[in-house]
Amino acid sequence: MGEPHVVTLRATRDGDLDALFAFEQHEEAVRMAAFTAPDPTDRAMFDAHWRRLLADPGVDARTVRADREIVGSVARWFEDDEAEVTYWIDPAHWGQGIATRAMRLFLDAVRDRPVRARVAADNAASIAVLEKLGFRRIGSAMSYANARGTEIEEFLYRLD
Repeated sequence: MGEPHVVTLRATRDGDLDALFAFEQHEEAVRMAAFTAPDPTDRAMFDAHWRRLLADPGVDARTVRADREIVGSVARWFEDDEAEVTYWIDPAHWGQGIATRAMRLFLDAVRDRPVRARVAADNAASIAVLEKLGFRRIGSAMSYANARGTEIEEFLYRLD
């Protein structure tokens, strides 16, 4: 599939979880995301996590679709009273502009500002997405990355 014609977002549904779980099984994607669940292959833990997200009125979780196919997710929650966003795109669809387009749609709909994002310091693709969207790096921290089994540097970004 080339660059998709239509990228859309919808509220995440229980029926989306099989696809979202499958995307999180990709070894390189897990390594790049770095800050994952302790065991990304644990479906029961994944489902429990998503049940909590979907039940929390402070969380806005949406499924990303490209040409009607589920290709990922975006979400916003609050930490320390400040909005924070994240996204995950199926590695089969990396490099097609989907993350940037989905996050732009999401940020247009979710007007919380400032909004933060965190990214592994070596995740150049996600850094590029954030910077294209106007996020600016405001710092860094050493944090434990489950996917790598060690502390790594993460960059902290903010969009005002």
